[in-house]
Amino acid sequence: MSALQWLNEQFSFFGLPVYWSDFLGNILALATVWLALRRSLVAWPVQILGSVLLLIASLNVHLGGNAARQVVIIVSATWGWATWRRSRQQEGTINVRWASWRERSVLIAIMAVGTFAFAALLKGTDASFYPGAPWWMVLADAWIFVGSILAMYTQARRYVEFWFVWLAVDLVGVPLAIHSELYFSGIVYGIFFVMVLIGIRDWAARSKGQEIASPLEPAVVLEGRGDTTAATGS
Repeated sequence: MSALQWLNEQFSFFGLPVYWSDFLGNILALATVWLALRRSLVAWPVQILGSVLLLIASLNVHLGGNAARQVVIIVSATWGWATWRRSRQQEGTINVRWASWRERSVLIAIMAVGTFAFAALLKGTDASFYPGAPWWMVLADAWIFVGSILAMYTQARRYVEFWFVWLAVDLVGVPLAIHSELYFSGIVYGIFFVMVLIGIRDWAARSKGQEIASPLEPAVVLEGRGDTTAATGS
């Protein structure tokens, strides 16, 4: 049996049928979130490998949007890895900050327009779920794709909003994964939800001492760059 065939085999996980590609890919996805929380450069190569496995899982159940998402994540993670390496070389650490209101407005606009545009493409090509799939399913598949791109971008830019984007992706990802019989993905999305809440709190605390404030606070110019400890990873 080849490695690809083995990854498309299923095993029983507490009575649920789970693909090996889905299982291993999501284990690496969990590791990626934990490493991102620690602002470790290792998060990026781990994410790339996990996305390769999840790409195989998505193709196996005909999730076109989710499969395209993994391809973009692989490309984006390569860029993000280079961005974080350059940041650490220049600043001695991986500093994080809140996005400006202008940056937030652009992200929201891309979020809305991108989701509907990509859903129209998936619907027109019958690339999501099955021919004639209802719009709500296609929109959910499209949002997972667009939201993941935005999450990768905001993570690479080191915005605290990175965690809020992932939160929105998780809220759609859990029911979508379960509906597509990727049960382990659904379980992992639920774990992501808890980790994302921890990430919001941690990065928000590290963002103090910057010029751009939290959406809930007025902008105040403070001295210092916040956390100055070197980031973990190589």
